[in-house]
Amino acid sequence: MSEKQMGPMYQSQPMKGLYLAKETLATTFVRAPLWALYALPRTNRPRSSWPLRRVMIIKLIQHMISVVGKTGQWWHDPDHLAVEQGPNVKGIWISPAPDLVVGEVKQWAADADLEPIQIPGYWLEKQGIDLPANSPPRPGEKVIYSLHGGGFAACSAHPNDGTSNIPKGILKHTSPHIVRAFTVEYRLLKHHSVKPYNPFPAALFDVIAGYNHLVNIVGFAPEDIVVEGDSAGGNLGIALIRYLIENQDHPITKIPRIPSALVLCSPWVDLAPATQDPLAAVQYNIPSDYICIAANGINSMITDYCGPLGPSATLTNRYISPATFFSSTNVSFKGFPRTFILSGGAEVMLDSIRLLRQRMTKDMGANLVTYIEESLAVHDFLIHTWHEPERTECLRLVAQWIEELGPSTSESHAHSQGYKLKSKL
Repeated sequence: MSEKQMGPMYQSQPMKGLYLAKETLATTFVRAPLWALYALPRTNRPRSSWPLRRVMIIKLIQHMISVVGKTGQWWHDPDHLAVEQGPNVKGIWISPAPDLVVGEVKQWAADADLEPIQIPGYWLEKQGIDLPANSPPRPGEKVIYSLHGGGFAACSAHPNDGTSNIPKGILKHTSPHIVRAFTVEYRLLKHHSVKPYNPFPAALFDVIAGYNHLVNIVGFAPEDIVVEGDSAGGNLGIALIRYLIENQDHPITKIPRIPSALVLCSPWVDLAPATQDPLAAVQYNIPSDYICIAANGINSMITDYCGPLGPSATLTNRYISPATFFSSTNVSFKGFPRTFILSGGAEVMLDSIRLLRQRMTKDMGANLVTYIEESLAVHDFLIHTWHEPERTECLRLVAQWIEELGPSTSESHAHSQGYKLKSKL
């Protein structure tokens, strides 16, 4: 029986429960001991300097992803249909911003039968801070606008989702100037058989609405906003800034100015079909990373994401693949704000992230692009609390880099009015 046939069979009860029980027992008592035994010699590990614990965690995640591919997700993630509150959760509704959708993006949306909709957003705060949701900015305050990863099809902006470990981790190391992050629950991609299946540019619509909320509803000056995105969220962060730059001079609609900075954590910037070159990171790093973007299932998902634009958009559309090796379109990064790019040397996306750095440096200048590559780190390692010491070291570097951006617009205004910034809010 093929993998394609096995999938639907295991997605309904009782077969789903039986399959999961079998996999749990087999992994606990057979696979895990064999993985550990094989990895005892350091020469058998994906990276010889990795601790055994990291090897085991990566193997377990790889296997779990394979299981979920057959059974479908068996847990509930918050989504764009509801604001899910809870202890210390500050969720709000973000109004759609149809007037801000113009130009090519508006046409692509029309082709995909997409419209701006109301979506949830969540506020995250530095430990010890407790402000009402949507509180206006205080003098000197900057805010992190965080866009979560998940391949456009998974994870959540909710504070309980693992991807929130990135903005939470950054806030842990920032000064009293930066005490909040705002996340947006953009629409996730579904299989094309599901209606609506939310292809491109649905998520971009929602990211634009979230940015508009920070600027025109909460009252943050664009110069006081730092956009942060991991994996697919990094792709969306680039797309947001590209959209703001390209439509800044729109004759009718007043598009908000670009933010002060962009932080990209393992950004997914090349959605083109994976090369078969065994020396390319997309192939060479498969054993060391927990994701694989060379699998057939990924190609099907990307085709769904491109929607009416067709899979060729991964080669030609600057919003979908801003750093593909196969691009037939000249992708410019002129006008982009200061950017911090973080990658892992053991991740499958490494080559395209390096290409992104090269292109951004060429267009923006080396002084505006900071690049850190952790040689032993996997994809999106900032979300994994077990990935130490690289995780904490890089969170500190990102926080320090944000601090060094200089005083915010509101701080300068506060000083001009004779205010003094207090050490505690």
